[in-house]
Amino acid sequence: MSKPKHILVLRFSAMGDVAMTVPVLRALTAQYPELKITVVTRAFFKPFFQGLKNVSVYEADFKGNHKGILGLYKLSKELKALQFDAVADLHNVLRSKILKFFFFGKKVVQLDKGREEKKTLTSGQNFQQLKTTHQRYAEVFEALGYSVDLSQPIFSKPKLLSENLKSFILNKDFKTIGIAPFAAHQSKMYPLAQMEKVIEALSKNYNVILFGGGKKEIEVLNQFEANYNNVKSAAGKLNLEEELILISNLDLMLTMDSGNAHIAAMLGKKVITIWGVTHPFAGFAPFKQPKDFALTADREHFPLIPTSIYGNKFPEGYENAASSVSEQTILSKIKAVI
Repeated sequence: MSKPKHILVLRFSAMGDVAMTVPVLRALTAQYPELKITVVTRAFFKPFFQGLKNVSVYEADFKGNHKGILGLYKLSKELKALQFDAVADLHNVLRSKILKFFFFGKKVVQLDKGREEKKTLTSGQNFQQLKTTHQRYAEVFEALGYSVDLSQPIFSKPKLLSENLKSFILNKDFKTIGIAPFAAHQSKMYPLAQMEKVIEALSKNYNVILFGGGKKEIEVLNQFEANYNNVKSAAGKLNLEEELILISNLDLMLTMDSGNAHIAAMLGKKVITIWGVTHPFAGFAPFKQPKDFALTADREHFPLIPTSIYGNKFPEGYENAASSVSEQTILSKIKAVI
């Protein structure tokens, strides 16, 4: 059977997981320039895929036109009109399984999420590195006939800053560090009081740009901006495309185990991550970052880490596990690698 010439890629959410597809698709299309890719995802994520050759985005509207079973059937008909040859399901959720049913007759390869391996990791039975999500994505394409080499990644050059984006870099003589201090769960966050001390120390020698979203996060980051020189918050002030351009011009990004880590990594930035009750062994470390860029909570004091894959489950007393990473450890690592 001949290899597919046009592959439909399904990955609807979440932000970090969608961002993790980008390095894989960039490598795939560079190594197989004749291959056509259509990514089916939410409209919000479309800027992630700008600049990828032979990659187009089809917007899925699950709150409107493509809502429910009938909406998915409508989406399947729209997608069939694109005349794809095979499907790479990088999500493997109910929606993509329903679409698989509607794609009867097409070859569909679904992501192996490694659920059993992850259970042994979070239960403490087997504390070792699992396959990365990027490897798991690559295996889907290998099953479709396209072996992907991720060992020599190529990244696009940073885009030029507009005058508005230049205003976020307050001192032209300093290098610029991005900091994204929030995560989906508090158990994955570095305590804000400690993070403020990190920001205060860094602001003396670096430009610091803060990233976040949502009313409460914006308020916190605006207060940090007001308190220190050389600190600027981008929260609530830019659209996603503008944020991507700004991040591409950073010298380094400091984040939690969150989507911002994967966005910075897909843009080829150095990314230092702070981990609470989750752990990079689960396979969610940002793309091509050295192992020592991941600053993990002290397992002597918190031996049950990782308590869950996503940070939504943890025993009492673990909610601030990330606090066991000292401010000095973070500052020393930043100064060593920037």
